[in-house]
Amino acid sequence: MVAPKLRFKEFDGDWKQETLKNLATFSKGKGISKADISEDGINLCIRYGELYTTYGQVIDHIHSRTNVSKSECILSKAGDVIIPASGETQIDIATASCVLHDDIILSGDLNILSHEENGSWLAYYLSSAKKLEIAQLAQGNSVVHLYSSQLKDLKINKPSKEEQTKIASFLSAVDEKISQLTQKHELLSQYKQGMMQKLFSQQIRFKADDGSEFGEWEETTLGALYNIGSSKRVLQEDWKSKGIPFLRTREIISLIDKTNFSSPIFIAEKLYDELTNKYGAIKENDILVSGVGTVGKAYIVKASDKFYFKDGNVIWLRSKELNNSRFIYYFFQSHIMENYFVSNKSITTVDTFTIDQAKKVKLLNPSIEEQTKIANFLSIIDQKIEVVAQQIEQAKQWKKGLLQQMFV
Repeated sequence: MVAPKLRFKEFDGDWKQETLKNLATFSKGKGISKADISEDGINLCIRYGELYTTYGQVIDHIHSRTNVSKSECILSKAGDVIIPASGETQIDIATASCVLHDDIILSGDLNILSHEENGSWLAYYLSSAKKLEIAQLAQGNSVVHLYSSQLKDLKINKPSKEEQTKIASFLSAVDEKISQLTQKHELLSQYKQGMMQKLFSQQIRFKADDGSEFGEWEETTLGALYNIGSSKRVLQEDWKSKGIPFLRTREIISLIDKTNFSSPIFIAEKLYDELTNKYGAIKENDILVSGVGTVGKAYIVKASDKFYFKDGNVIWLRSKELNNSRFIYYFFQSHIMENYFVSNKSITTVDTFTIDQAKKVKLLNPSIEEQTKIANFLSIIDQKIEVVAQQIEQAKQWKKGLLQQMFV
């Protein structure tokens, strides 16, 4: 039986097996380079790279414009499904999108499928149930290519047009929810950035609990407030496949961004104990700052953290006196430090931020009470951002599960 596990109750029976060439006619986009894109262009257009960066499975709002004449181009018909004809990896190229509008200019390096099915359903289907098969069809090394001749013999299972439409409408609603959450996340992030700029430039000031004004911020340096150093060197020959996580800049940044964090490198627990007993271990509210590559990204250590890190790659800050480390953590995210890193870029091919540079960073420092109010305020915004980020991830995982069960 060819039928999905999850189905709307009004539909039953097997899905019909077909080859793609029996459902669609194939053509190719034409022209439109990056140089042809213009913000005030008179014609809407889609470039193949935007299928990776901008669009999902259903393209309703078109982002790019051009002044290239439509008469020189290939135009969409509402419902056309487009698939990149070239890309960097096989799995990236295996993505399909449905264009909901007529007369959109379709650039070169796009396979165009014209058909009588529900285009949104077909795009969802090809991008999920058939993604791996399409990826396996792509050929090439540094650049992979996917030709219509390879796609034509792809076997698919399709339901009635009515069921296609029901599935597409449901999945479009799921995508709309994810889009709304993503927009909410972006707006909260923009709000946080705006408030940090106002707080660290003192356009906005908090008052003490008794309603009195806080005092003037004192000019100082990071080195006056924090002990700044790094870890002791661990030789590459001491790297292990298990044990205590050993983090480089890339892992610290993954930890900060909460993106697929994992430590591929470890050191033996015995070595960790020797190093930390002699030189000290990280503790709660220490700050670690990336010093190589993507510099200036700050991580505030949690009580549960237990890891070691690469010397020089990561700068280690520990407060000398009564300071709220979260204030400095947010200071590293502020426009002040953003401008600092832009104006102090290393002349080497790899950007660096050294211990000596960190010690000399100038800042205006408020009282501990005002530091705490600023840090608490920004932490509340961060908590809201994190909640929305979790909602987005949950919605994406839910959608992934739906796609696995709604298609065969």
